[in-house]
Amino acid sequence: MYRSFSASLAFAFAAPLAALAQSPAEIQALREEIGAIRSAYEARLQALEQRLQLAQQATNTGPPLPVPATPLALAPLVAAAPAPVASPVAAASGNPNAFNPAISLILSGLYSRSAQDPARYAISGFATPVGAGVGPGTRGLGLAESELGLSASIDPWLRGAASIALHPDDSVSVEEAFVQTTALGNGLSLKAGRFLSGVGYLNAKHAHAWDFVDNPLVYQALLGTQYGDDGVQLQWLAPTDQYLELGAELARGRGFPASATGRNGAGMTALTLHTGGDIGASHTWRAGISLLNARATDQGLDAVNAAGARVVNGFSGSTRVWVLDGIWKWAPSGNATRSSFKLQGEYLRSSSSGSLAYDLDHGATVDSYRATQSGWYLQGVYQFMPRWRLGLRTDRLDPGMPDYGINAAAMTGSGYRPARNTLMLDFNPSEFSRLRLQLARDRAREGHSDNHLFLQYQMSLGAHGAHGY
Repeated sequence: MYRSFSASLAFAFAAPLAALAQSPAEIQALREEIGAIRSAYEARLQALEQRLQLAQQATNTGPPLPVPATPLALAPLVAAAPAPVASPVAAASGNPNAFNPAISLILSGLYSRSAQDPARYAISGFATPVGAGVGPGTRGLGLAESELGLSASIDPWLRGAASIALHPDDSVSVEEAFVQTTALGNGLSLKAGRFLSGVGYLNAKHAHAWDFVDNPLVYQALLGTQYGDDGVQLQWLAPTDQYLELGAELARGRGFPASATGRNGAGMTALTLHTGGDIGASHTWRAGISLLNARATDQGLDAVNAAGARVVNGFSGSTRVWVLDGIWKWAPSGNATRSSFKLQGEYLRSSSSGSLAYDLDHGATVDSYRATQSGWYLQGVYQFMPRWRLGLRTDRLDPGMPDYGINAAAMTGSGYRPARNTLMLDFNPSEFSRLRLQLARDRAREGHSDNHLFLQYQMSLGAHGAHGY
């Protein structure tokens, strides 16, 4: 058996050699093929040496290192190997864009039409901060708020982001600019700088992420359109199957209902609690409760007195705002590309106490002031086709019965409750563009109902991250 196997093996090796010996032309063909492979290998090796020299020149690391010889059998593998990944130093010096932050630009334009003069817009029974931009804005064609965003990882422990708001009046403001930890562990995250507060649901979202052109009346009346501040924010995500997040904020208090007065201490504190989860494969929900405490000193407030005239008052004291928020989303089997529905609502209740200086422009009279006011909105947005959405929102406000002290005769109103109903239709040619039509019946000012029409476009350029839930 062994001799038979050895004979077979010898024959297997000897047969091709005998055939080659009998064919000099085939031997010459093999030699030419080996020569061609050697020439190709040498050309590939020279190309690799040139790439190595260029990389070393970019990093200024000295003379080129010798390249070890590569066996001929590995030549095809060397040729097919991917280009080497540049080191961080090489990326910094050889590629000037390597460490640039991701840049995005949200372009937004608006056509606005209203029956009443927007310059005279007011919310009856509510004092709003001077210059806050409450109301529908200016009439006609113009730019809406556009946004320039920058974000990047700083190192393995930190990331940074900034959002620069470009306003229709050619002014520029820093909406957000913060650093945030990425590796604290145990579900903890710390943010420091300027940021939109995490109270409620809508407050932390930028304007281009809203489902309507404007934000709800209750946000305009009790938070001065949107609350942002300079400070620190700590969030903790619980290690549970159900989503549970706790947050705490300590900030300067630079905006309504607080006011920046140069104090050493904090002017705003906030606590947030949010929970949520999935119901089957098609439903998700989130609900939360938030508390914002703010202090103000000589805060200028636009108001309408009992005679219907515009006045500017000054408030000093403290304000506490409770926020209840909830949202429910539906998409068949979790796929929202063709059809989806979102129901969203928030209730805000504000309690203020301190002193009020009535009519700062005409010999202010100062006395105690107390007020408890509230409001809510409820909206639904239905995606009835892959690129089309239809939305409906209703807003209601309750001014309560403020105690103006000796200024009661000048400021006490009729108890009128502002309201607004809004219809929205938008078309999204892609995830980077949106065209929107919005109609609203606004009854925010007593005795002055108004009809608002908006035509809006939004275009997203650059590397813009996904929005939160």
